[in-house]
Amino acid sequence: MRAEQVIPVLRIFDYNKTIEFYIDWLGFEIVWEHRFEENTPVYLEVKKENIIFHLSEHHGDASPGSSVFIWGEDVARYHKELIDKKYKYNRPGLEKTFYDAVAFTVNDPFGNKIIFNEKFDAEKHKEVEFI
Repeated sequence: MRAEQVIPVLRIFDYNKTIEFYIDWLGFEIVWEHRFEENTPVYLEVKKENIIFHLSEHHGDASPGSSVFIWGEDVARYHKELIDKKYKYNRPGLEKTFYDAVAFTVNDPFGNKIIFNEKFDAEKHKEVEFI
């Protein structure tokens, strides 16, 4: 079996907080959303470049408190972009990890963690300030 794509499903509990966190702060966009009828739980897909998440209010779709580990590029730049937005509920620090990466972790309003990582490059990251 060869996987074409892996899409984490994260549990959410509040649509407005979801939009504030994932869309307004992290910069994801809504690809689609679905409700079976008015006043029922929402299930939506969000993406930022090639990162895709499914976010679900449905009981049993996922457990709150999950973690998603992402390898990427320009993590320090993205970290600065987020810090500059001055989101009052989340101000992650940037660190150089024991596994030789530049990384930061954001915690969504529902207890889920997203850990953004980039392989450390001494030349590229020489001006980066770590916590």
